[in-house]
Amino acid sequence: MSSEAQASVVRRPSTRLARGFDWLRGTPTGLIPLALAVGAGAGLGAVAFRYLIGWFTELFTGHSDYSDVGHAINPLVPWLGIFFVVLAPVVGGLIYGPIVQRFAREARGHGVPEVMLAVAERGGRIGPQVAVVKALASALCIGSGGSVGREGPIVQIGSALGSSLGQLVRLPERRLRLLVACGAAGGISATFNAPIAGVFFAMELILGDFGVESFGAVVLASVTSAVIGRAVFGDEPFLHLPAFHLTSPAEFGAYALLGLLAAVVGVAFVKVLYGIEDLADKLWRGPEWLRPAVGGVLLGGVLLVLPQLYGVGYPVLSGAISGHYVLWFLLILLAGKMLATSLTIAVGGSGGVFAPSLFLGAMLGTAFGQLAHAGVPGIVGSAGAYGIVGMGAVFAATSRAPITAVLIIFELTGDYSIILPLMTAVVLATALSRKLSRDTIYTLKLRRRGIDLLRGKPASPLESMPVTAAMRAMPAPIAADAPLDSVLARLTDTDDAVVPVVDGTGRYRGVLTARDAERAATDNALDDNAGRLAALPPALSGTQNLSSALDLLNDADEDGLPVLSDDGTRIVGWLTHRDVLTAYRQAVRATAERARPDRPALGGFRVVTLALTGSGPLVGCQIGQIDWPPNTRVMALRRDGHAVPVTAGTELARDDRVTVLVPTEHADTLTDLAAERTPA
Repeated sequence: MSSEAQASVVRRPSTRLARGFDWLRGTPTGLIPLALAVGAGAGLGAVAFRYLIGWFTELFTGHSDYSDVGHAINPLVPWLGIFFVVLAPVVGGLIYGPIVQRFAREARGHGVPEVMLAVAERGGRIGPQVAVVKALASALCIGSGGSVGREGPIVQIGSALGSSLGQLVRLPERRLRLLVACGAAGGISATFNAPIAGVFFAMELILGDFGVESFGAVVLASVTSAVIGRAVFGDEPFLHLPAFHLTSPAEFGAYALLGLLAAVVGVAFVKVLYGIEDLADKLWRGPEWLRPAVGGVLLGGVLLVLPQLYGVGYPVLSGAISGHYVLWFLLILLAGKMLATSLTIAVGGSGGVFAPSLFLGAMLGTAFGQLAHAGVPGIVGSAGAYGIVGMGAVFAATSRAPITAVLIIFELTGDYSIILPLMTAVVLATALSRKLSRDTIYTLKLRRRGIDLLRGKPASPLESMPVTAAMRAMPAPIAADAPLDSVLARLTDTDDAVVPVVDGTGRYRGVLTARDAERAATDNALDDNAGRLAALPPALSGTQNLSSALDLLNDADEDGLPVLSDDGTRIVGWLTHRDVLTAYRQAVRATAERARPDRPALGGFRVVTLALTGSGPLVGCQIGQIDWPPNTRVMALRRDGHAVPVTAGTELARDDRVTVLVPTEHADTLTDLAAERTPA
């Protein structure tokens, strides 16, 4: 065989592989196998995770679910009696504490906020090790007594699998974020046997996008995951809830009142959760890897008194709404669960807050139903019905995801008659919780780290810079009727990676890249011309700011975007990520030179964003009147989602976001000068 033949044999699979990757990365149909793969991975991950929890629970307690057996002894260590439950969280913490600290610290706590952060600010990138570490740490934590849920970890595991697959095939950020949402939907779907709720959980909480393409991919992943879950665990819901019926239309008033109470309980849960975490942070002075084991002593003490709080606690939840507990014990379980979950998270445990929210709602709703039934027995139905509605209402109050709350309870019960009272309670719980607290249980975790997803992106100097300040000049255009041979000659004889295409009158008809020409040559499309090969990517205007242009660049599948004239008929430039970065660096460097002419190095400065969330000393002051640290310059100001011109006379207002260039040695001073923190 000749060398030419050998070369062709070697190149052809490479070309097919490249074209396959291009199909996955850039076409709507390419999302189908990716969504199916992520859904299958999330479903299998959920199955493996549930078995792992069961195995560790058996190991630590000698029972399949210790919350359902009372003060039973562990047959593996009978000489410890019921006191083994104090040691179980300690031993578990000694194992998973070092694992989390060493391999994936983001696996600590409840995982949904980390997924939200990855989608909002990291382009959907999650480390592949997170799935393994989160599964192992959460299973150990729950199996050894951690009073947390399994849904948050499964969401993070599925999302990490989706992100890892997307990074493997080098998806653009827009599609990478979508695969993360597919993984989250698959996790919820397989866990609750609720594919519809899984879809809306991902769309409402993770992605924040109800676009057609996004919806279709998430549905495919959710259905695939549900099929796998049902194949392993059966078609029955994991919770067996009592039949629901509405006794009288007057009950809607009772359900409305329950919704308002659920908002109070939901907000209280959030405050207790982070309040205990703050207290633990203040008191703990040892290494972080040891914190779960030491804190496990306190958690074990709670479990010794109330073994019903061991692990996830779904059997106890079912027992409550089935009428197995009296009023006073329901209230004790409500307060105890709030304390036990908060302790588990505060000491560094790994697990979710989804199931605890449902648990609290069931206790609250059933207790409310018992009281209401005793007061007006002819109007109010069974207490269990209120427990079911309370589950959705408390979850909605903590997460502000009312659509997911309604759908997940509907799918758990399969009873359409529950919809109207459920919607009433959920909507009121969501509305009142919004009035009582700005943040959800998920966003508050991030805001305490200085990341405010609700307020949006920080102020940036890019908002005040036009596209024309960064774009590069376009090379000479090529005629739309130029044959493929001329196109290839132009791209191979020059250094131009992209060429504008114009018609006979000079009007813009698109752009032609080396990739487009390569595909035509590979397909032997010798009769094609530049006009047919040209693509029409999203176009930029020279007057729009670089911040909005960067958003379009991130969403586009192209390496750059064209800049058109004001009338949109002629191409005047080309903008890439490199051009934006160059403009940003030049702007920051120029600010540094003005601040410190003797040492204009960026290495001596930090860019700090101040969020004026309180009524601190900066609110109401003009920029020029503030006693800034030496050599500090205000670079940008963002108010109500819009850029505000920065002048000495600009007055700062509450909720402003101010981006400041400050010498490194004064960064802490600047942070202390900022607005006081808003209480959680």
